[in-house]
Amino acid sequence: MTDYDLEIKRILKEIKKSNARLIGLQFPEGLKKYAVGIANEIEDKSKAKVVIFTDPVYGACDTKEKEAGILGLDLIVHFGHTNFK
Repeated sequence: MTDYDLEIKRILKEIKKSNARLIGLQFPEGLKKYAVGIANEIEDKSKAKVVIFTDPVYGACDTKEKEAGILGLDLIVHFGHTNFK
């Protein structure tokens, strides 16, 4: 799908571990073209449903925590071009 390691296995492991049912995905502009494919893969390989945030993301400090609470998300996955530890 992409040259980036988007760590789908790690995401699926976290979904299973936390029993998350509703997941929010955030992508920077350059990775948004992969959003639907990643969402489909997550939904196919877990019992979770996925919401994709389409508004701009301004870096790792720009997570949609407020929106997550409003939407009742169990987990937010924030994708980036660089590994963030």
